[in-house]
Amino acid sequence: MLSEDEELIYTGTQVNYYFVCKKKLWLFSNYLEMEHSSDLVLLGKLLHETSYARELKEIQLDKIKIDFLKKGCEIHEIKRSRKMEKSHVYQLLYYLYYLKQKNIHSKGVINYPILKKKVEVDLTEEKEIDIENILKDISIILSKKTPPKAEKKSFCKSCSYYEFCWC
Repeated sequence: MLSEDEELIYTGTQVNYYFVCKKKLWLFSNYLEMEHSSDLVLLGKLLHETSYARELKEIQLDKIKIDFLKKGCEIHEIKRSRKMEKSHVYQLLYYLYYLKQKNIHSKGVINYPILKKKVEVDLTEEKEIDIENILKDISIILSKKTPPKAEKKSFCKSCSYYEFCWC
């Protein structure tokens, strides 16, 4: 558990980017937001707006933004593909952890409407420790004056930050 001095100040997107690319995390967190120019992000937003139309959408609590909530405090995230599933899982685990710190005990589900798949996510004690370590690591990354060195990954060319990594 985080100490009383430490607050949960990160967004789910930052936790997601921690797994996708540390340089992207740093750039995004330092107010270089390129998502508005990304076709993949626009597709994701369209999917989010058109899927699960009956569900309550986008609940914002402090810096976290949950896609929708179902009975029994079951929080849902909508994702386009399972390509980066680990980052999706940890984003949702962070939300569950965040809510638990506010004494709200929840379950989580990642919805992949295009694939017609769901992945249930539970916050275990082991995953809580993982989240705490991830948050500490994010803090270290973001405290640097310059971004981490870029790592070449298979999806780099489709990233909206690509030019900033390889210039």
